[in-house]
Amino acid sequence: MVVHKIFKNTLVVLVGLVCVIYGLTSEEVKARPVSTRSPCINCHTDFTSVLRNGHPPVTGKEITACLACHVPKTTGKPELNAFFARIHRAHQCFKQKVDCVVCHTWQPTKSFGLPNQNGTMGKPSKKDMDLLKQIFNSWSSSVFLDALHAKKNVTCTGCHGNFLPISEATVENGRCLSCHGSLEQLAAKTSPLEFPDRNPHKSHLGEIGCTVCHHAHRESEVYCLGCHKTFQMKIPAGTINPQHQQSK
Repeated sequence: MVVHKIFKNTLVVLVGLVCVIYGLTSEEVKARPVSTRSPCINCHTDFTSVLRNGHPPVTGKEITACLACHVPKTTGKPELNAFFARIHRAHQCFKQKVDCVVCHTWQPTKSFGLPNQNGTMGKPSKKDMDLLKQIFNSWSSSVFLDALHAKKNVTCTGCHGNFLPISEATVENGRCLSCHGSLEQLAAKTSPLEFPDRNPHKSHLGEIGCTVCHHAHRESEVYCLGCHKTFQMKIPAGTINPQHQQSK
Protein backbone atom coordinates (compact mmCIF):
# COMPACT_ATOMS: atom_id res chain seq x y z
CA MET A 1 0.00 0.00 0.00
CA VAL A 2 1.37 3.37 -1.00
CA VAL A 3 1.39 5.92 1.80
CA HIS A 4 1.10 9.51 0.60
CA LYS A 5 2.89 12.22 2.51
CA ILE A 6 1.34 15.56 1.65
CA PHE A 7 2.94 18.93 2.14
CA LYS A 8 1.22 22.16 1.25
CA ASN A 9 2.65 25.66 0.67
CA THR A 10 1.90 28.48 -1.68
CA LEU A 11 4.18 30.96 -3.42
CA VAL A 12 3.83 33.50 -6.18
CA VAL A 13 6.79 32.84 -8.49
CA LEU A 14 8.19 35.11 -11.24
CA VAL A 15 5.34 35.87 -13.69
CA GLY A 16 2.54 35.14 -11.26
CA LEU A 17 3.03 31.37 -11.00
CA VAL A 18 1.33 30.06 -7.87
CA CYS A 19 2.89 26.94 -6.46
CA VAL A 20 0.87 24.63 -4.20
CA ILE A 21 3.05 21.65 -3.48
CA TYR A 22 2.20 18.24 -2.08
CA GLY A 23 5.48 16.29 -1.98
CA LEU A 24 5.81 12.58 -2.67
CA THR A 25 8.91 10.68 -1.65
CA SER A 26 11.03 9.09 -4.36
CA GLU A 27 10.23 5.64 -2.96
CA GLU A 28 6.51 6.28 -3.30
CA VAL A 29 6.87 7.58 -6.82
CA LYS A 30 9.00 4.61 -7.93
CA ALA A 31 6.25 2.34 -6.63
CA ARG A 32 3.77 3.86 -9.09
CA PRO A 33 3.42 2.57 -12.66
CA VAL A 34 5.65 4.47 -15.13
CA SER A 35 2.61 5.86 -16.96
CA THR A 36 1.44 7.66 -13.79
CA ARG A 37 4.75 9.11 -12.62
CA SER A 38 3.67 12.61 -13.55
CA PRO A 39 1.14 13.20 -10.78
CA CYS A 40 0.41 16.90 -11.36
CA ILE A 41 -3.21 16.24 -10.44
CA ASN A 42 -2.12 15.35 -6.89
CA CYS A 43 -1.17 19.01 -6.44
CA HIS A 44 -3.17 20.89 -9.08
CA THR A 45 -6.83 20.08 -9.75
CA ASP A 46 -6.26 21.98 -12.97
CA PHE A 47 -3.57 24.27 -14.40
CA THR A 48 -5.69 27.44 -14.43
CA SER A 49 -4.20 28.85 -11.23
CA VAL A 50 -0.61 28.57 -12.44
CA LEU A 51 -1.00 29.94 -15.98
CA ARG A 52 -0.26 33.49 -16.99
CA ASN A 53 -3.10 35.73 -18.13
CA GLY A 54 -3.78 35.15 -21.81
CA HIS A 55 -2.27 31.67 -21.84
CA PRO A 56 -4.25 29.27 -24.07
CA PRO A 57 -6.46 26.85 -22.11
CA VAL A 58 -4.82 23.60 -21.04
CA THR A 59 -7.17 20.63 -20.91
CA GLY A 60 -4.76 17.96 -19.70
CA LYS A 61 -3.84 17.39 -16.08
CA GLU A 62 -0.32 15.98 -16.41
CA ILE A 63 3.09 17.33 -17.45
CA THR A 64 2.53 15.86 -20.91
CA ALA A 65 -0.14 18.53 -21.46
CA CYS A 66 2.60 21.18 -21.14
CA LEU A 67 5.13 19.27 -23.23
CA ALA A 68 2.76 19.25 -26.20
CA CYS A 69 3.72 22.89 -26.79
CA HIS A 70 6.80 23.37 -24.62
CA VAL A 71 8.87 20.76 -26.40
CA PRO A 72 12.17 19.99 -24.65
CA LYS A 73 15.10 21.49 -26.54
CA THR A 74 17.47 18.79 -27.70
CA THR A 75 19.92 20.82 -29.79
CA GLY A 76 22.44 20.95 -26.98
CA LYS A 77 23.06 24.62 -27.75
CA PRO A 78 23.49 27.16 -24.92
CA GLU A 79 19.97 28.59 -25.25
CA LEU A 80 17.65 30.34 -22.78
CA ASN A 81 14.65 28.30 -21.76
CA ALA A 82 12.07 30.39 -19.89
CA PHE A 83 9.45 27.65 -19.49
CA PHE A 84 11.73 25.02 -18.02
CA ALA A 85 13.54 27.54 -15.81
CA ARG A 86 10.26 28.82 -14.37
CA ILE A 87 8.61 25.45 -13.85
CA HIS A 88 11.66 24.04 -12.08
CA ARG A 89 12.08 27.07 -9.85
CA ALA A 90 8.37 27.08 -9.03
CA HIS A 91 8.65 23.54 -7.70
CA GLN A 92 11.36 24.61 -5.26
CA CYS A 93 9.01 26.77 -3.18
CA PHE A 94 10.12 27.47 0.38
CA LYS A 95 11.74 24.38 1.89
CA GLN A 96 9.40 21.88 0.25
CA LYS A 97 11.68 20.53 -2.45
CA VAL A 98 9.80 18.38 -4.95
CA ASP A 99 11.73 15.25 -5.84
CA CYS A 100 12.88 15.02 -9.46
CA VAL A 101 11.09 11.73 -10.01
CA VAL A 102 7.69 13.25 -9.24
CA CYS A 103 7.77 14.54 -12.83
CA HIS A 104 10.73 12.74 -14.40
CA THR A 105 11.09 9.07 -15.18
CA TRP A 106 14.28 7.46 -13.87
CA GLN A 107 15.80 4.00 -14.01
CA PRO A 108 19.13 4.04 -12.12
CA THR A 109 22.14 3.65 -14.46
CA LYS A 110 19.74 3.18 -17.41
CA SER A 111 17.75 6.32 -18.21
CA PHE A 112 16.40 9.68 -17.07
CA GLY A 113 13.75 11.54 -19.03
CA LEU A 114 10.19 12.82 -19.27
CA PRO A 115 6.93 10.89 -19.65
CA ASN A 116 6.05 9.99 -23.24
CA GLN A 117 9.25 11.60 -24.55
CA ASN A 118 11.77 9.65 -26.60
CA GLY A 119 15.40 9.49 -25.64
CA THR A 120 17.21 9.92 -22.35
CA MET A 121 19.08 12.79 -20.72
CA GLY A 122 21.64 10.47 -19.20
CA LYS A 123 22.02 7.35 -17.08
CA PRO A 124 22.48 8.66 -13.55
CA SER A 125 23.11 6.27 -10.70
CA LYS A 126 21.69 6.74 -7.22
CA LYS A 127 24.90 8.56 -6.24
CA ASP A 128 24.63 10.80 -9.32
CA MET A 129 21.00 11.64 -8.51
CA ASP A 130 21.84 12.58 -4.93
CA LEU A 131 24.46 15.01 -6.23
CA LEU A 132 22.13 16.35 -8.92
CA LYS A 133 19.47 17.12 -6.32
CA GLN A 134 22.00 19.14 -4.32
CA ILE A 135 23.06 21.02 -7.44
CA PHE A 136 19.46 21.61 -8.49
CA ASN A 137 18.62 23.09 -5.07
CA SER A 138 21.68 25.35 -5.39
CA TRP A 139 20.63 26.39 -8.92
CA SER A 140 17.18 27.38 -7.72
CA SER A 141 18.05 29.36 -4.61
CA SER A 142 21.77 29.81 -3.82
CA VAL A 143 23.97 32.91 -3.94
CA PHE A 144 26.29 31.30 -6.50
CA LEU A 145 26.52 31.65 -10.27
CA ASP A 146 24.10 28.80 -10.85
CA ALA A 147 21.26 30.76 -9.24
CA LEU A 148 22.23 33.94 -11.12
CA HIS A 149 21.89 31.94 -14.33
CA ALA A 150 18.56 30.49 -13.17
CA LYS A 151 17.13 33.99 -12.80
CA LYS A 152 18.13 34.63 -16.41
CA ASN A 153 16.30 31.47 -17.55
CA VAL A 154 19.46 29.42 -18.08
CA THR A 155 18.86 25.77 -17.21
CA CYS A 156 21.35 22.92 -16.83
CA THR A 157 21.38 22.29 -20.59
CA GLY A 158 22.44 25.88 -21.22
CA CYS A 159 25.86 25.08 -19.77
CA HIS A 160 26.10 21.30 -19.91
CA GLY A 161 24.32 20.38 -23.15
CA ASN A 162 21.73 17.63 -23.53
CA PHE A 163 23.04 15.24 -20.90
CA LEU A 164 22.90 15.50 -17.14
CA PRO A 165 26.29 16.48 -15.72
CA ILE A 166 28.09 14.00 -13.49
CA SER A 167 30.55 14.78 -10.71
CA GLU A 168 33.53 15.09 -13.09
CA ALA A 169 31.67 17.33 -15.58
CA THR A 170 33.07 20.71 -16.52
CA VAL A 171 32.08 23.50 -18.89
CA GLU A 172 34.24 24.40 -21.86
CA ASN A 173 35.07 28.04 -22.56
CA GLY A 174 33.07 27.98 -25.77
CA ARG A 175 29.81 27.47 -23.82
CA CYS A 176 30.49 30.54 -21.69
CA LEU A 177 31.72 32.73 -24.53
CA SER A 178 28.70 31.94 -26.72
CA CYS A 179 26.62 34.03 -24.30
CA HIS A 180 29.13 36.38 -22.71
CA GLY A 181 31.06 37.42 -25.81
CA SER A 182 34.62 36.79 -26.94
CA LEU A 183 37.65 37.00 -24.65
CA GLU A 184 38.57 40.24 -26.38
CA GLN A 185 35.16 41.72 -25.55
CA LEU A 186 35.39 40.55 -21.96
CA ALA A 187 38.89 41.97 -21.64
CA ALA A 188 37.62 45.34 -22.84
CA LYS A 189 34.88 45.29 -20.19
CA THR A 190 37.21 44.38 -17.32
CA SER A 191 40.28 46.47 -18.12
CA PRO A 192 41.27 48.30 -14.89
CA LEU A 193 41.74 52.05 -15.23
CA GLU A 194 44.58 52.27 -12.73
CA PHE A 195 46.45 49.02 -13.48
CA PRO A 196 45.53 47.92 -17.03
CA ASP A 197 47.95 44.99 -16.85
CA ARG A 198 45.85 43.43 -14.07
CA ASN A 199 43.07 42.32 -16.38
CA PRO A 200 41.68 38.90 -15.43
CA HIS A 201 40.47 38.30 -18.99
CA LYS A 202 43.82 39.19 -20.55
CA SER A 203 46.15 37.06 -18.51
CA HIS A 204 49.89 36.64 -19.04
CA LEU A 205 49.12 32.91 -18.77
CA GLY A 206 47.22 33.04 -22.05
CA GLU A 207 43.72 31.61 -22.40
CA ILE A 208 42.76 29.75 -19.24
CA GLY A 209 39.51 27.98 -18.43
CA CYS A 210 36.62 30.19 -17.37
CA THR A 211 35.82 27.72 -14.62
CA VAL A 212 39.24 28.26 -13.03
CA CYS A 213 37.71 31.39 -11.50
CA HIS A 214 33.98 31.11 -12.15
CA HIS A 215 32.46 28.23 -10.19
CA ALA A 216 28.78 27.58 -10.79
CA HIS A 217 27.82 25.63 -7.66
CA ARG A 218 30.17 27.11 -5.07
CA GLU A 219 31.81 30.44 -4.35
CA SER A 220 33.86 31.80 -7.23
CA GLU A 221 37.46 32.88 -6.71
CA VAL A 222 40.09 34.95 -8.47
CA TYR A 223 42.84 32.63 -9.72
CA CYS A 224 45.30 35.52 -9.91
CA LEU A 225 45.30 35.84 -6.13
CA GLY A 226 47.10 32.51 -5.84
CA CYS A 227 50.30 34.35 -6.78
CA HIS A 228 49.46 38.04 -6.53
CA LYS A 229 48.46 38.19 -2.87
CA THR A 230 48.03 41.96 -2.69
CA PHE A 231 45.69 42.36 -5.66
CA GLN A 232 42.16 43.51 -4.94
CA MET A 233 39.77 41.97 -7.48
CA LYS A 234 36.03 41.44 -7.42
CA ILE A 235 34.27 38.52 -9.03
CA PRO A 236 30.54 37.76 -9.42
CA ALA A 237 29.26 35.38 -6.74
CA GLY A 238 32.65 35.57 -5.02
CA THR A 239 34.56 37.83 -2.67
CA ILE A 240 37.39 40.31 -2.95
CA ASN A 241 40.80 39.28 -1.69
CA PRO A 242 40.23 38.21 1.96
CA GLN A 243 43.84 39.17 2.76
CA HIS A 244 43.20 42.67 1.46
CA GLN A 245 40.07 42.92 3.59
CA GLN A 246 41.97 41.94 6.72
CA SER A 247 44.71 44.49 6.05
CA LYS A 248 42.27 47.42 6.07
